[in-house]
Amino acid sequence: MGRRWSEVEVGETLPGLVLEMTATRVVAGALATRDFMPVHHDRDYANSQGAPDIFMNILSDNAYCSRFLTDWAGKEAIIRSLAIRLGVPSFANSELTWQGHVVAVWTEEDDPTEGWVEVALVATNDLGDHVTGVARLTLPR
Repeated sequence: MGRRWSEVEVGETLPGLVLEMTATRVVAGALATRDFMPVHHDRDYANSQGAPDIFMNILSDNAYCSRFLTDWAGKEAIIRSLAIRLGVPSFANSELTWQGHVVAVWTEEDDPTEGWVEVALVATNDLGDHVTGVARLTLPR
């Protein structure tokens, strides 16, 4: 069972998530999201475009941000919105670390079954902030 809305407090820190961005993970994410842009799977092409290696696509970023949120919130959580901004690239053979904290909690008067949670999040690597964003989730009350 996942988190209940009544257990969440503003300022709460989410458990971090650390993932090794292997070449396999970068390529698999691109192919799974049907992103066939060569910079996500062809190292020589990425090099020809000035990148030192292949790099992760934004659809994979959305997926990993969602995983970070649901690892904390649980399977009953519903991600209602996820707004992210890309920063530095996430190249193959680097490590990404997600962190986040709760910035708001509230309920809607007409819905006694779920409560809302807003989370600020960031994923960083050795180059800096790769993804920053804000997510809104609902949790069972």
